[in-house]
Amino acid sequence: MRDADITVRVSATADPAAVRSARLGLLLRSLRDGGPRSRGRLAEETGLTRSVATGLVAELAELGLVSCEGAGQRGAGRPGVQVRLVGGAVCGVGAEINVDHLAVLAVDLSGSVIAEARRGIDGRNLPPEIVLDEVADLVADALAEARTAGATVTGITVGVAGLVDATTELVTLAPNLGWRDIDVAAEVRRRLAATTGPVGPVPPVPQVRVANEATLAATAELEPGDADRADMVVLYGEVGLGGAVVSAGRVIRGRHGWAGEIGHLRVDPRGRLCGCGRTGCWETAVGLRALLDAATDPDDPVRDPALTLEERLATLVDRARLADGRTLAALDEVGAWLGAGAAVLVNTLNPGTVVLSGYFAVLGEWLLPALETRLAADVLAPRTGGTKVAISAFGPTAAVRGGALVSLEPLLSDPTALAELHGGTR
Repeated sequence: MRDADITVRVSATADPAAVRSARLGLLLRSLRDGGPRSRGRLAEETGLTRSVATGLVAELAELGLVSCEGAGQRGAGRPGVQVRLVGGAVCGVGAEINVDHLAVLAVDLSGSVIAEARRGIDGRNLPPEIVLDEVADLVADALAEARTAGATVTGITVGVAGLVDATTELVTLAPNLGWRDIDVAAEVRRRLAATTGPVGPVPPVPQVRVANEATLAATAELEPGDADRADMVVLYGEVGLGGAVVSAGRVIRGRHGWAGEIGHLRVDPRGRLCGCGRTGCWETAVGLRALLDAATDPDDPVRDPALTLEERLATLVDRARLADGRTLAALDEVGAWLGAGAAVLVNTLNPGTVVLSGYFAVLGEWLLPALETRLAADVLAPRTGGTKVAISAFGPTAAVRGGALVSLEPLLSDPTALAELHGGTR
């Protein structure tokens, strides 16, 4: 189950409305994670009686969240009514603020994309106010697209490449951006309230949150029923390196929400100066900035700040496929450093899977050989402790997808809240 999934446990004296909301959410999660099923199978898998499940499915259908197909069929051996999520009824929005790009993605309960956009920026040399203006602009456009498509927006989650305090949700430190103590959620909320979108004023959104972008990427990488991904390490390659550790199907956030800053493991005492002020951090050897330094000259067009991340990566992929010697040597070097750091984590945590996400996923086929060679050499346990290396299916969109999934959580916790969301966010 995904990080935010829950097991419903209620006492006999619990508030009946709370029990009903929890059970409705349980059915929605089951349909999201397992796909369409009959009402009888849903009842069996969720531990509900068939009559209770049937009534809850009817309520979800009235809310416009599920549809029931096959009810009109007759005859012996006819299939049972199949309950499925209604695509596009609701969506969550994820946004990402990174050093060289901004991104936004809106997905519905089934994971289908409602809106998507990405913009290249030079975040290190722009004041926070301008970057926040830009990301709010992208989010406003996504909200307008969702509204035009008839989808109700459940919330917005902004991922930032930096430390996010779990209590205050302040971006305490984003070293590669040069940010300290910025209330990103409040700033985005304020800008949206003052924005007029393509189809009129931006409707009020019920919730704007902020989180570390690698933590969000890990949320997107969770796979229900996949035992190897229940315990995994996610390496999210961007200008630097973000990371997250998943244990027993849950992202480990730590006491203050700062867990997973593996990009600042010191792997090379004689290495480069990092944006955090230290020397030899892992991200200085494997981040996109390090790859570009090794593979290109300073005036190479691929370094143009106006390019999106996808455009930069597409150029590097083309060069790798053409067997450009400098590009392949740079990828081999980064892959080896990835393996060196990953071996430390595998020796410490023994995860089922190490997932290459972010830019690592796009270039994974060229990074893997050196990475796996280094893992085999540096991991103490035989056969690298049984740890597999997997390439993310989402790549650079993992963080915004995770943000969108997190934004759907209020609805999954209480589907009856949809009635309150209608009108303000459609």
